[in-house]
Amino acid sequence: MFSYYGSKSKLINYYPAPKYDTIIEPFAGSARYALKYFDRDVILCDKYEIVARIWKFLQQCSPGDIYGLPDLKQGDKIDREEYDCIEMAWLMGFMIKQGGCTPDLTMSKWGEVNYNRSKKRVAESLFKIKHWTIIHGEYTDLKNIPATWFIDPPYQIAGQRYRHSAKDIDFNTLATWCKSRKGQTIVCESAGANWLPFVPLKRMNGLIRSTTDVIYTNEKTPYNNKQLQLLL
Repeated sequence: MFSYYGSKSKLINYYPAPKYDTIIEPFAGSARYALKYFDRDVILCDKYEIVARIWKFLQQCSPGDIYGLPDLKQGDKIDREEYDCIEMAWLMGFMIKQGGCTPDLTMSKWGEVNYNRSKKRVAESLFKIKHWTIIHGEYTDLKNIPATWFIDPPYQIAGQRYRHSAKDIDFNTLATWCKSRKGQTIVCESAGANWLPFVPLKRMNGLIRSTTDVIYTNEKTPYNNKQLQLLL
């Protein structure tokens, strides 16, 4: 719904569809997988308190609340004292800059161009999340229940920009935890990660460099790796 660093907006259609009625995202971020399959029972968990509180705030919002957010021009500052609650200012902070890992205070050029579109996307998606369960906590706090586990942690090599970054993660412990999940497990990473037996998913061409996203899953997909690559 809101722009966030590491969002899977351009990749989400390449991941396997959920096989369970419950979807759990232990590193929620902007929760693009859950939003694609929003009608399932969804449990979001995030260690970053601001992200968890924004999701809980959005559950209480109406479309009118979102469309009523003030308009800003490039270079304008968010004055948090003007907002009814800090969560509204945080939400704005993610909407005014592309792919931020923390809320910003200054409207970017990208933000000004996309702001009204962002409002519309958020407002029209509010109905999707009313029934979700939102948790502020560690991934280890989650009960191991049969579900589709979409696990998108800060990347081992490239995930240093988050407030709670890759350096805070014991990847050996995380690997064991991922393998122990009941149900369907889908783990996201980028090329070079070695804490699970990842295989290539999709090569992404950026303005400066190209990257390859990789995947680990405990269930068979319709394609083996070579076939999958030919389809991309």
